[in-house]
Amino acid sequence: MLISENGCSHLLSHGLSAFLLLRAVKVWGEKKVTMDTKVLIAGGGPVGLSLAMLLQHFGVECIMLERNETTTRHPKMDITNGRSMEIFRKLGVNELIREKAVSADNDYGVIWCTNLSGWELERFDYPSTNQVWDRLKEENDGKYALEPCARISQIVLEPIFKDKLEDNCHLVDVRFGWKLVSFQQDEDGVTSTIKSTKTGEVKTIRSQYLAGCDGAGSVVRNGLGINLHEISPLNPDAAIVMAEGEKIPPRRRYMIHFKSPEIGLLERFGRAWHLQSPHGWVLIAQDDADTWTIHIPVLPDEDPDTFDPKRKLFDCLGCEFECDIKVANAWTPRLSIAESYGKGRVWLAGDSAHQVVPTGGYGMNTGIGDALALGWAFAAIVQGWGGTKLLQAYETERRHVGIRNRLASERHVKIRADIRNVLTEDIHNDSSDGEQSRQKLGQYIKELGNLENEAWGIEWGYRYDESPVICHESDGEAPPYKWEEYTPSTWPGVRPPNLFLKDGVPLFDHFGKFFTLLTFAEAPTLAIEDAATAIGLPLDIVAIKDEKAADLYEKKLVLLRPDHHVAWRGDTLPDEAGIHKIIDTIRGH
Repeated sequence: MLISENGCSHLLSHGLSAFLLLRAVKVWGEKKVTMDTKVLIAGGGPVGLSLAMLLQHFGVECIMLERNETTTRHPKMDITNGRSMEIFRKLGVNELIREKAVSADNDYGVIWCTNLSGWELERFDYPSTNQVWDRLKEENDGKYALEPCARISQIVLEPIFKDKLEDNCHLVDVRFGWKLVSFQQDEDGVTSTIKSTKTGEVKTIRSQYLAGCDGAGSVVRNGLGINLHEISPLNPDAAIVMAEGEKIPPRRRYMIHFKSPEIGLLERFGRAWHLQSPHGWVLIAQDDADTWTIHIPVLPDEDPDTFDPKRKLFDCLGCEFECDIKVANAWTPRLSIAESYGKGRVWLAGDSAHQVVPTGGYGMNTGIGDALALGWAFAAIVQGWGGTKLLQAYETERRHVGIRNRLASERHVKIRADIRNVLTEDIHNDSSDGEQSRQKLGQYIKELGNLENEAWGIEWGYRYDESPVICHESDGEAPPYKWEEYTPSTWPGVRPPNLFLKDGVPLFDHFGKFFTLLTFAEAPTLAIEDAATAIGLPLDIVAIKDEKAADLYEKKLVLLRPDHHVAWRGDTLPDEAGIHKIIDTIRGH
């Protein structure tokens, strides 16, 4: 038994070492199948890179392919939410992200305006990262994620992950400039054909599992024959029909990524993370210094191939200024979800499984949650202590989250459309009528709110009520489950609340790598320790001596999975048969 200074006792994991020493050559009957790796990951975006880091964290070797020779050069996202930062904290990259992110002293502003030469309509101000840290410790009520979100562009984020993997690559083989061409799975594994995008060289890789993190046009999803279900309002071939029969043009977008020294002009209304117009464009500050990205609606009668990016930028913002266009292209946002998240030994994560509109920042962050869920399921199976039912559970759990987040994203799109529907062109007039219209529109925006940046139930309040590998409770009343807000609880299936203990250490930092049984009283645990040891289930026992934590966690015993979701809870352990039932359930047997 190891005792830490903060009064928490830790029992070392049982039975794990034997399962980490797996052979590269598997034997099924009289047939030998040589595996090149345990898991092949197709796609080296943030989700594929995160899955590779997670597999390394869990002790599983893998090969990661990325068709491009470098990390992305397009600013695809600009916010890493609190739940993702909690995951990255476990992987030891949270501080690296903070170092490269927008300054922790900068507050966040979401400002609606007519344009840069016009008027402010409404604003929503949010605290800086450092102010959030202070609030977390002061309130200490479990309502928020342990880590504040981080404003960081995907252009900056991906190299952090790539460098981390290449600096510590004893389990991960990172191969940029290679793409998955095709694959075939059988009872024993997956045979994949890969190709160098530079030389055309073709190779074959044999793996136990294949993860498709290869984006919206996924080779993996298409190879499995899995269709996407798309919500019709974002179908590029059809107009959106909104309230009162008004037709909104197809929601194609034109992205312009640029640098400019004119920070005084671009921050005319104050520092703005997002500067938004009722006409539909959004200007995003990438670094609060000299780099911005604007997304502009493309009208039905417009051909974006004919756009002059600088002219388009000036027309939207209502003024001309010094700037250097780095990237400009049209793109089509979608609200899609795969009909299935995988089959057999081949599974999907990230944009290959779901696509949302960027409003709310749910795309990459949902994918990071997928990576954690899929990563620990793969680890459990290839290390021998988990069953394939974990993969069925992966689809049940994460597809539920994907559908929920897609609905929230659709709601945010409709809010933008509602604002555009009440827009009158006189908001640009310097007159009493124009001022009255601006005040009316600003009040309407204020009443609608800015839930797309405040939906904590989406970001860290999701739970797995239908999961087959959770020990659900039939007694008692489940806490509220709303995507708009998060209610701290340890109801089975939830991500439990964090709390700073008396010594200032976050409770989350005491969670083990695999399963963790938290004890908040002198409850006997030897029976479940012995049962876990007998089948090789890695389990940490952590005694928490903190009254506030005990009250918040509701039960004397709370069992957490490797993804930190509550697997079981109770005030006492059941009998021997009940303990075995718990263990078999949570490990997918």
